Amino acid sequence: MSARIGLKHIQAIAPYVGGRPIGEVAREYGLDESKIVKLASNENPLGIPQSAKEAMLKAASDLGRYPDSNGFELKQVLSTRLGVPVDWITLGNGSNDILELAARAVAQFGDEVIFSRHAFAVYPLATQAVGAKAIEVAPTATYGHDLAAMLQAVKASGDKAKLVFVANPNNPTGSYLSAKEIEDFLMTVPAHVVIVLDEAYNEYLAPEQRYDAIAWIKRFPNMILSRSFSKAYGLAGLRIGYGVAQPPLTDLLNRIRQPFNVNSLAQAAAIAAFQDSAFLQQGFELNRAGLTQLTQAFDSLGLTYLPSAGNFVLVKVGDDDQAGARINLELLKHGIIVRPVGNYGLPQWLRISIGLPEENAAFIGALKAILAQQ
Repeated sequence: MSARIGLKHIQAIAPYVGGRPIGEVAREYGLDESKIVKLASNENPLGIPQSAKEAMLKAASDLGRYPDSNGFELKQVLSTRLGVPVDWITLGNGSNDILELAARAVAQFGDEVIFSRHAFAVYPLATQAVGAKAIEVAPTATYGHDLAAMLQAVKASGDKAKLVFVANPNNPTGSYLSAKEIEDFLMTVPAHVVIVLDEAYNEYLAPEQRYDAIAWIKRFPNMILSRSFSKAYGLAGLRIGYGVAQPPLTDLLNRIRQPFNVNSLAQAAAIAAFQDSAFLQQGFELNRAGLTQLTQAFDSLGLTYLPSAGNFVLVKVGDDDQAGARINLELLKHGIIVRPVGNYGLPQWLRISIGLPEENAAFIGALKAILAQQ
């Protein structure tokens, strides 16, 4: 008999499954790749900004050398814009890296990590990877974070609670927390508990929804702010994000992150994209128009959907627990890739990333045809 290899809490992890690649769907269903529409991974439909492409071309001439492990130039740009010292910034291989570093830095076997039930799938994965206990808190009636219930979970955990993940906007529900709700929560959580505010989609917030999260970092030494270049900045394929926290926490994150965790092309592209305000505004406006395009179609079809503050919409496509998988399969046959969310405990729903107008229209047309045959 062969010996059982691996720790039990690692063996029990269900690996993260991303949106299906276009090439894979084309092969499986015998489709033309050029005609497939992917609205599954909340990617920027504009792609990578031209400014970032040009920056990468310049950086490509020096790829025989290791990247700057400390990301000096990118940290300088971030520091200037955000108004924090350089040593408050940690660079990550995507913001996903920051989330996992936070779990590794502050939680271990026997500790408890708290998050909302319908929140980003990496939170339970990061928790389980360190052997901590995941405490999933039931959401509000509108599928948003119930911060009052999360606070009660922290208090009930006592000294066992070490980390809380809060996403705003939340993936996959698109729900939004106001500045007052977040600030009140930060003021009430015990100082020994680290709060990660995950803002992967904050650039899509409407002007009236925006707030100064950096000001909270300066007030709360137990807070980590996580942000991404994958969404609004169009750099998903380069895997780059960053965290902001006061030095005691940043020091922990940098002690355990991999050396050279952000490659040279990603750093160069991020510097350019972060300063490309025209591209950011173009993406914001495109997203707002696309959100209207999708929600108006859902209204006309009589489908329930959740108000979204991100670049995606969660829509209910049936009343039985096979509805999401069933409609998703039919959409794949039509060459439309969206995201079923049964793994989030939402088997009746699909998450639709907002694409270009013609991509949204292709999805709407396919969905109408499929529902008409149900």
